Amino acid sequence: MPDRTWFLIPAAGASARYGGRTPKPYVRLAGRCVLEHALGALLATPGLAGGVVVTRAGDRRWGRLPAALRRRVLRTDGGAQRADSVLSGLRALIGAGAAPRDWVLVHDAARPCLPAGDLRALRAACRHERVGGLLALPVSETLKRAGRGGRSLGSLPREGVHRAQTPQMFRLGLLVRALERARKRGAAPTDEAAAVEALGLRPRLVEGSPLNVKITRPADLAFAAAALASLEKQR
Repeated sequence: MPDRTWFLIPAAGASARYGGRTPKPYVRLAGRCVLEHALGALLATPGLAGGVVVTRAGDRRWGRLPAALRRRVLRTDGGAQRADSVLSGLRALIGAGAAPRDWVLVHDAARPCLPAGDLRALRAACRHERVGGLLALPVSETLKRAGRGGRSLGSLPREGVHRAQTPQMFRLGLLVRALERARKRGAAPTDEAAAVEALGLRPRLVEGSPLNVKITRPADLAFAAAALASLEKQR
């Protein structure tokens, strides 16, 4: 059987930096919630075996999403940290028949503007990779190191520096091993690539698009709306 590709969306975070009563995945954007946009981009991708969305335990908002959308994916409870939620989702995929050699695309629930071309490029670049890879955007701004009192302590070199995006694409078995090792060591990797890097492996960087906006604060919604409009014009 050829290696299959699954997707996983961790959506169990507390949205502490975003604030407000509504968690980021359920904030409205262009007529749908942010999670619907992120999930829709993956469900529209041909050739995927299936996927899972990881939400907070007792999340009632998930049940209010369109039934036609929810029926197409698994759902499971997440944990306190991102790594815990991703591990929970990986175990749900294993329960659905995913194999250790299968690929998994882990995508942020807070990235509602994933360009289809970026996803195709990632899958094509990683198909024959031993480790896997991730979308990433080269840094173009000057970087400053902050000190006490909000003072700049100096500038940092930006050559070779990238901002990590999602999806991040790794073999299921490798990702389980990396995240379980991080948990045993008491580490809390902020993305899947960091856990894989801690094994001494080097994921491939695939250049992504600035349109793949991550919503962190309310002001980011305006950028995401503009990005969605731009992607719609490209279709």
